[in-house]
Amino acid sequence: MLRGEKVTKRFGGLTALKDIDFSVEKGSIFGLIGPNGSGKTTLFNVVCGVYKPEGGKIFFEGKEITGLPPHKICKLGIARTFQIVKPFANMKVIDNVAIAMVHGRGKVGLKEAREKAPELLELLGLHRKADTLAKSLTLAERKKLEVARALATEPKIMLLDEFMAGLNPVEVDEALSMISKIREDFGITIFMIEHVLKAVMKICEKVMVLHHGVKIAEGSPKEIASNKDVIKAYLGDRYA
Repeated sequence: MLRGEKVTKRFGGLTALKDIDFSVEKGSIFGLIGPNGSGKTTLFNVVCGVYKPEGGKIFFEGKEITGLPPHKICKLGIARTFQIVKPFANMKVIDNVAIAMVHGRGKVGLKEAREKAPELLELLGLHRKADTLAKSLTLAERKKLEVARALATEPKIMLLDEFMAGLNPVEVDEALSMISKIREDFGITIFMIEHVLKAVMKICEKVMVLHHGVKIAEGSPKEIASNKDVIKAYLGDRYA
């Protein structure tokens, strides 16, 4: 469904991504992990059109999308959330979702979008906060709002950037259930960056690992957990 070939991204003299190959199968939950600074969010930004790569190509449903602007990529059916949540802070929760719906794949006006938005808010447990300003939400609620806005665009695949960061164990379990429900009820493919490795190992069918902008491993959660290169990247030579 989503594929990258030899994706390379540089910032001046720093190579953030080097010749990254990846393939996300339709209907799967695909994990992307790696130590801080390994290039995970940069890869998401390349996929979503925030950055243009210096080399390589991105394909979505068989068509090349390399270098397309973010709004066109969203219209194709690729949605994402952000590591640092980015709601329209001084707007109501319902309007945050409605605006996303207007600019997504569905052809709806703002009035119709505001009528449909409560359904998504109820699904994510935010219906009681519909008329609350986004800046007044807790971190967990703002993360749910990020997902609600992504869902509002009617995506085929959703890129989740550290959705569980900052959540307590109970909230992590709730997040895992929500991600599974999104995949099952909406048929949406999930491509997720996550530092909560327990969550990754529990929910992902396949995991890819980046380190210093280079892909060092890919496989099932069990294979990744026992991979010496991965252990070395996270814990050092002594533990590898």
